[in-house]
Amino acid sequence: MSVNHLKFGLAAALAILSAPIASAQEALSPDEMAALCHGGGSICVSATIPVARTALAVQSWMSPDVGAAWSAGYKGKGVTITMVDDFSSTSRFPGNFGIGVQTQRHGEWTREEAGMIAPAATIRSKDFSTGSFVSLASGRNVLNLSYGMYTTAGYSVNQIGWAPEEASIISYATRGSAVVSKAAGNDAVAVGGAIGGQQDYLDLALIGKSTAIFVGALSTNGTSANKAQLAWYSDYAGSNPLVQSHFLVVGVEGDKTGLYGTSFAAPIISGYAAIIGSKFTKATPVQITNDLLNTARTDTLANYDPSVYGKGEASLSRALAPVAIH
Repeated sequence: MSVNHLKFGLAAALAILSAPIASAQEALSPDEMAALCHGGGSICVSATIPVARTALAVQSWMSPDVGAAWSAGYKGKGVTITMVDDFSSTSRFPGNFGIGVQTQRHGEWTREEAGMIAPAATIRSKDFSTGSFVSLASGRNVLNLSYGMYTTAGYSVNQIGWAPEEASIISYATRGSAVVSKAAGNDAVAVGGAIGGQQDYLDLALIGKSTAIFVGALSTNGTSANKAQLAWYSDYAGSNPLVQSHFLVVGVEGDKTGLYGTSFAAPIISGYAAIIGSKFTKATPVQITNDLLNTARTDTLANYDPSVYGKGEASLSRALAPVAIH
């Protein structure tokens, strides 16, 4: 049996580490889980890392709602997005978010994407290879998780002795301390489902947590005239009402960027959450999460079904429309 710390970009799907694990009847200790999932030895980058900013321009892969939010003055100011991702491996792959072809690590791509959606937000980078505690910044926080934690199906979440990294993330989502945007996965199964005898236990641990949002990918941004469909690879909400109520979809237009996967859906929601926080400056992470979930559109989706699309396609314009959120 083995565990894989797997990134959710199709172009960069890579098992970081595999190692034997204990039997299904035996709980794993925090130290065992840290070694199992992370390996260690890399430098954790937890401080703010400068992100190259380009002239504000809505790119063709973005929803037009982004430009409308910027025009209204909402660009993510006062909100910190922490990208928990790969910033240290040798794995790099090409893509183009509209500012020229680049070859970058997975975390560098997701960080750039979130920064392009919410250009006034503070973007922090946390290398996921260390397993160390994820700290929150002062003020409002968003955590972006474009990865999963896989091992043999059949364990219960309480058998996992999480490393400090995932333990802190799960705690924040449980207590409502930060909005947690989690890539749903690229196995075309329901969130929490098994594929090849393995499950993403980070998905399972976040089900039912107040500020956890699972993010699936549409093949395009939807409109009422041109409805979007779930991307062929994307995990879907499934029959669990706790997942359906915290599942959103957004367009991942890989034909324009060369970047496919729910890895690139999650940073869009992270950016939206930051933009919402820059308007509703007194809002809590729970209020921002609920605002995103409760304003999602279903009229832009082909054959809307909550077991596929959850709450629907995230709508930044609708989320920003209220005078206040509760």
